[in-house]
Amino acid sequence: MLFDVVVEKDSAGYFVASVPALPGCHTQTKALDELMERMREAIELCLEIS
Repeated sequence: MLFDVVVEKDSAGYFVASVPALPGCHTQTKALDELMERMREAIELCLEIS
């Protein structure tokens, strides 16, 4: 499955990612490379509980 991921950088310097198709599915971290790994994990968890 493929999902669109929205990535933003907040005023504190954190990268925040969310999946519009999966309400409540989001994560954040300071490192962009770590963000994508965390987002994959968040998507898997969101799909498990839905």
